[in-house]
Amino acid sequence: MSDIIQLLPDHVANQIAAGEVVQRPASVVKELLENAIDAGASDIKLILKEAGKTLVQVIDNGMGMSTTDARLSFERHATSKIRTAEDLFQLSTKGFRGEALASIAAIAHVELKTKRDEDELGTQIVIEGSAVKSQEVVVTPKGTSVAVKNLFFNIPARRNFLKSNTVELRHVTDEFHRVALAHPNIGFSMFHNGSELFSLNQSNYRQRVVNIFGSKTNEKLVPVEETTEVLKVSGFVGKPEFSKKTKSEQFFFVNNRFVKSPYLNHAINAAFEGLLKDGYHPSYFLNLSVNPQTIDINIHPTKTEIKFDDEHTLYAILRSSVKHSLGQFNIAPVLDFDSDTNLDTPYDYKDKSGKTPTITVDRSFNPFKNEFETAKSNAGSHRSSQLKTQAHWESLYVGLESKSNASKNDFAEVTFESDAKTESIFKSNEVAQEKTTYQLRQKYIVSTIKSGMLIIDQNRAHQRILYENLLKQLTSKEATTQQLLFPLNISFSNSDIAIIKELQADLEFAGFKFADVKDEQIVITGVPVGVPESEVTIVFEQLISDVQNDVPDQNFSASDLLAKSMAKSLAIKTGQTLNAEEQEHILNSLFACKEPSVSPSNKTTFITLGVDDIEKKFM
Repeated sequence: MSDIIQLLPDHVANQIAAGEVVQRPASVVKELLENAIDAGASDIKLILKEAGKTLVQVIDNGMGMSTTDARLSFERHATSKIRTAEDLFQLSTKGFRGEALASIAAIAHVELKTKRDEDELGTQIVIEGSAVKSQEVVVTPKGTSVAVKNLFFNIPARRNFLKSNTVELRHVTDEFHRVALAHPNIGFSMFHNGSELFSLNQSNYRQRVVNIFGSKTNEKLVPVEETTEVLKVSGFVGKPEFSKKTKSEQFFFVNNRFVKSPYLNHAINAAFEGLLKDGYHPSYFLNLSVNPQTIDINIHPTKTEIKFDDEHTLYAILRSSVKHSLGQFNIAPVLDFDSDTNLDTPYDYKDKSGKTPTITVDRSFNPFKNEFETAKSNAGSHRSSQLKTQAHWESLYVGLESKSNASKNDFAEVTFESDAKTESIFKSNEVAQEKTTYQLRQKYIVSTIKSGMLIIDQNRAHQRILYENLLKQLTSKEATTQQLLFPLNISFSNSDIAIIKELQADLEFAGFKFADVKDEQIVITGVPVGVPESEVTIVFEQLISDVQNDVPDQNFSASDLLAKSMAKSLAIKTGQTLNAEEQEHILNSLFACKEPSVSPSNKTTFITLGVDDIEKKFM
């Protein structure tokens, strides 16, 4: 039998490696931006077409590369960041694996232009699917420009798995935010299909956060500063009243590298305990500085996960730092059990000495002296006052006797008209209407049916009812609008405003009326009937979150998405008490729907328990 194990060709190995490094255009953006930062660039430009599917180009003014370095940069495991295995535990750069450019070149058309400051001419390299098509000398400014075109051109199956441009652009924007927040000392700009989305100048950390997430973010930030031998924490957390239902504004940076850490996220949630409403998440932008030898960032291909030597200590320091900041800036109540404010000396008496109180005693005072004379005089005065009072009251009745006789004669012949008696249409012994529905744990509605018992999830059922009503209004474009007495101003980031602009027509069909949609703010003058003004912000936040994360593919319906999102926001929540009439309304409305058995997110809305099922429980 012949040998069956063989070495893979380089282009196949590169495509397999690309599967770990490059999942979508956002992966390419991350790798190229990090390479530009490692090159010492002070200004970086990102250019996209069709959310990166057609073009991802990063231009920087860094140190550039020589002709030899430019060619070697596309080889696997070629890197300038490390020399030995020990260097992995003393990393201060972004990329170090040496697989990024090789993996990208294996599944795209790549054009590289680079030039060092000391060189007169630069180098241009064109690669298609790991094959070098050309390498020549060109005139180019100092720095490096990498253009990645036609991503996954030779792997159609991978390209088919890409989402819509809206979703892919959101992933790219997230990566751009993560890199830009980690390096406020570098200027960034981002362009998509010829329009500028971000222009971030070099600034401090607070200005960078505000420039990315909108000017209204400035009033939401609470600074966090703590320095210990193990960990240095700096950055900001959001005030509890500005918390969101999504986790879109949660950023951890360890040594200027964005990481995801559920363990450290739990520390932040513990610091906010008791300050957030159920279902809401805090915002935070925190930089953690630790010794590089105490962490391992080589545990995940995308380097977004990290391993700490002593997680418990970091957890305790992070939690106490955030809690201290919330208390220091009067965000969280602080209780001091060591002192009683009632015992504090007033400021006016701080430097005064206390005086001993003195008591004066009249030693000649006798309370029993002249007791008899005093009692006698009191009795005489009481008797005289009684006589005066009696004479006074007798004078009040003078002449009343004749008046009372006259009034009796006046009313002797008065008759009163009696009300006509009508029998009640209801019988007096009628039994009260029997209650047919019950609410269980403020979550389920229980009702009896012929075959047994019906149990309805009130939140999912109401979502189904609202979804079909909203979808009908959006389809017919006949939604009724309720005008607001005062316009409602809501602030969003630039990327969120772009999403609202895309859905503005459908939102207007749903009943929203916009006076203006501008940078970082929308002005609403009308809302759909049945939508409380206090819920409008929640509806838009939920809608933006759904568009960013839950859009399925190219042929999705914006009306369907909007109806699902609004139904999710406006539906009755678990924990809300319903009276008998409301329970009956949900029960009847649910079974009047076209698809009563599932919610808009395809989850079961009700179950039935037959009599046989119940009897089996007693066997």
